[in-house]
Amino acid sequence: MSSQSGDFDYTVLHDYDAPMPDLLAKKSALQVAVVGHCEWADVLHVERIPRAGEWIETTSLRSEPAGAGAAAARQLAKLGSRTAFFTALTDDELSRRSVAELNACGVEVHGIEQAGVPQRRAVVIVDAHAERTILIHGQKLCPRGHDELPWKTLDSYDGACFVCGDAAAVTEARRARVLVATARWLPVLQQARVRLDALVRSETDPNERYSAGDLDPPPKLLVTTAGAAGGAYAVEGQPERRFAPAPTATTPVDSYGAGDSFLAGLTFGLARGDTAEEALELAARCGAAVVTSPGISGQLEADRDASQR
Repeated sequence: MSSQSGDFDYTVLHDYDAPMPDLLAKKSALQVAVVGHCEWADVLHVERIPRAGEWIETTSLRSEPAGAGAAAARQLAKLGSRTAFFTALTDDELSRRSVAELNACGVEVHGIEQAGVPQRRAVVIVDAHAERTILIHGQKLCPRGHDELPWKTLDSYDGACFVCGDAAAVTEARRARVLVATARWLPVLQQARVRLDALVRSETDPNERYSAGDLDPPPKLLVTTAGAAGGAYAVEGQPERRFAPAPTATTPVDSYGAGDSFLAGLTFGLARGDTAEEALELAARCGAAVVTSPGISGQLEADRDASQR
């Protein structure tokens, strides 16, 4: 299952439906990587979050490989890029299932094995207003720059998306032509001291805050997300501007993974040479596709409109 170096190198060798050859042909034009973690998620839909001691019936249940890294990788593959996922894995059945399902989505998984550690799991409760509450069990396994992973291959990649890891992993991810990161790992980014093409922070989440001067050098593009209100962005040296949320024709049903899909869409757009405005438009569409469908499985498909520019 693993090579002597401990690197899981699961390539896309599964059977595909008829449309897959066309999708693979599109992927060859753009290569984008994700550096991050994977967890196995059980997602339950309920009318409302239960009170202490209360029993509530779920309206639906699904299980899937998730976490910010896996969700971003799946979204990039659906947009049509050749997608590599640099991560850390365990030697248990859930980890193997995660790899198999990511492969089936078109994601090449490169994961260092950490034997004897159980796969991190999440229980996600989504209420009737599409808001999610997440319970986590287990250690977050993130790739490290000294792990025996094919980091040098990133020299030929158009873009990379960093969602977790150590400072050395950030440096390795910087091999790609475009590097986008989340402010959730700000202390690690401060240690790495690399130039980011874009940094994404949250207007509401205290774990994704960033203030001017927090990074040296500063990011070329700073994006602030505000959920259904859209957000703001500032290109270095220019005033901040607002961006609108993507229009949706249906009622929001599930916000789990929306931010990760937004991050992936932004990375994809910048990697193919979009302007900040164009990349943000695509990112917003990716986030909206998740919110208006049952979770990660409803991500924006091979971007037939915008990704072919």
